[in-house]
Amino acid sequence: MTKPNLAQLDDRLRAQRQSFEKFPVVDMAPLVDGSDKRSVAKEIRWALTNVGFMYVKNHGVCEELVHETFAQARAFFDLPVDKKMKLHISNSGVALHGYIEVFGENTDPSKTKDLKECFDVGPERSIIEGPFFGPNQWPAALPGFRQSVVAYHEAMKELSMKILSGIALSLDLPSDFFEPRMKNPITIQRLLHYPPQTGVVDERIIGIGAHTDYGTLTILAQDSVGGLQVMNRDGAWVEGTPIPGTFVINIGDLVQKLTNDLYLANLHRVVNTSGRERYSIPFFIDADYDAVFAPLESCVSEARPARYPPITCGMYKFERFVKTFPHLERRKRIHPAVSPESHK
Repeated sequence: MTKPNLAQLDDRLRAQRQSFEKFPVVDMAPLVDGSDKRSVAKEIRWALTNVGFMYVKNHGVCEELVHETFAQARAFFDLPVDKKMKLHISNSGVALHGYIEVFGENTDPSKTKDLKECFDVGPERSIIEGPFFGPNQWPAALPGFRQSVVAYHEAMKELSMKILSGIALSLDLPSDFFEPRMKNPITIQRLLHYPPQTGVVDERIIGIGAHTDYGTLTILAQDSVGGLQVMNRDGAWVEGTPIPGTFVINIGDLVQKLTNDLYLANLHRVVNTSGRERYSIPFFIDADYDAVFAPLESCVSEARPARYPPITCGMYKFERFVKTFPHLERRKRIHPAVSPESHK
């Protein structure tokens, strides 16, 4: 991954944003139960305009499922390296499901090597249908792993649609605005492990280098260790301190493009100097592979002309991943116009 250009804000944009010293906390209950959707939408609008991040509480996801998925993540990363490498992401081709070793993916390669290891799961398919859609790889040594991770993936899909309905309302759109774009969305359920760092730590090696997320929405469960940092408008890094019972929510590049830079896909990174192992569970939901994103008419004016041409979700996301994984770069040289045949 590389740091996208749209994270570089011009002076006009910076003048419109308020700075922040911590992430806002949004109570999801009035949105979920329908008692006061507009008040939640108003909070979401402030958060995504100024921070690009927020915590959500009273989200309805069972805490037991979250704890169990963390336990399965720790068990997976405790496996011997050779067993994890048998599930390497390169085995899955363009489906991009499997294990990524330490330094195997770098989000800001011009500055940073990422001290992390990952395991990615996506929509289950019997064959590789195209980018992001194909069979998952499962560790045979952990019989309860698949059941827990799949259950968590499904819970995140459900929660993401609730949050996206709030985002739609925050833009004065119908609450179901995103649904036609997400009949069969690209989703990635990721498990992450960050070894602790000691001694002098600089940008050359940290947990994850500075980046924005590529797609629509990210839902992050983090343990108690901390280390997430987000840049505010003054150029200072603000700590995303873990709050029990919450998820961290942020938007990706596609929503920034959709809102013509009204909403911010903000730079963030992870630095683990806690002395402890850090685990986190981010869920990424984008849209259907062929869903088109272009600036909304309501976000375009004579003073603020459209800044982005229309793009399709899948091709934008896949192009960004090609820059990360060598096996994708080789495939692109052979087949430059990779696209899914069927995602039904």
